[in-house]
Amino acid sequence: MVQLGDHGSLELEGAVITSKQFLPEFYKQRDYQLAWSSHMDNARALADRILASHQEGLVPADYHAAGIQQLLAAASDSKLSDVQRVDLDIMLSEALARYAYHLRFGKVNPEKLDADWNMQRSFKGQDPLVELQGVIDSKAFDAQLDARITQLPVYPQLRGALAKYVAIGAAGGLPAIPAGPTLKPGMQDERVPLVRQRLRATDDLSVETAVDDPLEFDAALQAAVVQFQLRHGLDTDGFIGKGTLAAMNVPVAARIDQIRVNLDRARWVSQDIPETFVIVDIAGFNARLFRDGVVVWDEPAQVGKPYRSTPVFREDMTYLELNPTWTIPPTILANDILPKVKKDPAYLQKKHMQLLTRDGKVVDPASIDWSSMSARGFPYIIRQTPGPHNALGRVKFMFPNPHFVYLHDTPHQALFSRSSRAFSSGCIRVNNPYRLAELLLQDEDNWNREKIVAAVDTVKQQRVSLPGPVPVLLLYWTVNIGADGTVYFRDDIYQRDAKVLAGLDGQFEFDAPADAPDWLKN
Repeated sequence: MVQLGDHGSLELEGAVITSKQFLPEFYKQRDYQLAWSSHMDNARALADRILASHQEGLVPADYHAAGIQQLLAAASDSKLSDVQRVDLDIMLSEALARYAYHLRFGKVNPEKLDADWNMQRSFKGQDPLVELQGVIDSKAFDAQLDARITQLPVYPQLRGALAKYVAIGAAGGLPAIPAGPTLKPGMQDERVPLVRQRLRATDDLSVETAVDDPLEFDAALQAAVVQFQLRHGLDTDGFIGKGTLAAMNVPVAARIDQIRVNLDRARWVSQDIPETFVIVDIAGFNARLFRDGVVVWDEPAQVGKPYRSTPVFREDMTYLELNPTWTIPPTILANDILPKVKKDPAYLQKKHMQLLTRDGKVVDPASIDWSSMSARGFPYIIRQTPGPHNALGRVKFMFPNPHFVYLHDTPHQALFSRSSRAFSSGCIRVNNPYRLAELLLQDEDNWNREKIVAAVDTVKQQRVSLPGPVPVLLLYWTVNIGADGTVYFRDDIYQRDAKVLAGLDGQFEFDAPADAPDWLKN
């Protein structure tokens, strides 16, 4: 322990021990007595969990798997020296601490990847030393460890998806389908048998489906292609064009890594999820309202373009606005509005926008020398009036944040039918906003759908407070699981998966949670 504290690491049986704060304090509180010597059944249970940690998308080597297995085998044959017994105890303690840390918070620290991340990692008042000792001493190791690690309902489903794709890889992987003309129903093509094989491997096509002509693109195959397209966020036309072919030819190893990345994302947010909340899946173009853990509103969403990406963060929604105005934010002013006004001085009038002084007085746009104006130091406010023309539609859901991002209605309803919906400047446009408003307000007498529509029809701006704050989580998932267990893959529209994967496959790093004791932060 002295060497570990002085030098920051200690090598035992080829394993590098790095818990320079945690382990010395842990053994100090035990008067430097061994922790595992009377709990060898639990040691073997931990070893089994470590070997199976790849099923969580984690890396067994992070938990000294090889060294622990070797020493446990020697212990079973009563061949451990006193020094090896100490080495094993230290390795087991660090392995459990690392494994529990990864299950609780994720291996990758999202704060290091995203400056906008504001969901805190917390021990929630628990003493990590007491919790570690409690698991070691327990008579039901797995149950006690699992009881200390809360996971989202989707987590075991993602684990199931990982197991499924690992099994596909072990069975030989997914066949590559050669390029060629777009495959359409009714066609005869030498690639059709490969397509069938590919879709059967991922259960998009039943292995029991009868085939009259192996080379024919028949109706059953078309239905399977549509199912595949639906699962991968593609246009569901039933044709195998370039986009569908590219998705079919993604190697199974890449899909495995994609699931691993999203397992870690699930661990990032698993500790502080309330019973009622709104969640936006940015890459999945979807928004949902959960009440008492049950989905009560589930609608397509439009999110930020890749160069104006929707940020990932959490805030509380406290009110909504009917017939909102839209005050042009700085980025859109600089990149969109000012260039258009300079080209067409009547642009503001055409878009129902007012030019205002900082104290709210209306200014005639024709009186301004627009050629001299720039976004930096722009002395006016540009605001779009309420109504069906407004970019925010007829209702806006407010969760004040430094990004000026919120959920809102939109006049661009036709875009909801697109399979890929990265169209906005960062805000989230939602389908069926009146129903969301009704569910959030929870006031059937005063704010049922008919009364919400009636208030909107007045075109009068109105702020309506929610009965209580509702957390809104803007998250980014490129894999999700349907209620029936179907695995859905989505494009990495903001190119974020690679950094998470690099962290998962990288070296162990410890970042103390915000409420960690001071001795653990040093």
